[in-house]
Amino acid sequence: LQKPGFRNPRKENYVCRMSPTHQAVNRPPDVIRPRKLTNPILDSPSHQDLHRELLLAHKTGLLPGEKPELQRVLEQRRLEQHREQEQALQPPSDLEQELRKRQQKLQEYEREERKRREDQENIPEFVRVKESLRHIQATGQ
Repeated sequence: LQKPGFRNPRKENYVCRMSPTHQAVNRPPDVIRPRKLTNPILDSPSHQDLHRELLLAHKTGLLPGEKPELQRVLEQRRLEQHREQEQALQPPSDLEQELRKRQQKLQEYEREERKRREDQENIPEFVRVKESLRHIQATGQ
């Protein structure tokens, strides 16, 4: 029983071929034997060099478009980490030190502002009203 669409591979392997000497014997002497034409593109030295270079690059895995996306992303991360490590080893420049000082001052100022606002929110309302009345009375005189 054979399924439709499937062929027996053993039957296809046996092909009756005549030996080349037998073919030459049966051919008349005045017939010119056909010869396979050469491809001029494949015969050019520049094309052969390009083909050789592509084969070498493929064997070593250096083709630019062949790397999977994950591998490219991992290489980029490795390069970024390497740059960051190099920058960490170098002493900070004067500009970086000044910027860091300014940033620390701003953060300290923001913390003080936040603390002052929280303190004012924690003060009972009657004390705030009393203070505002004192300011009004002082400005009115």
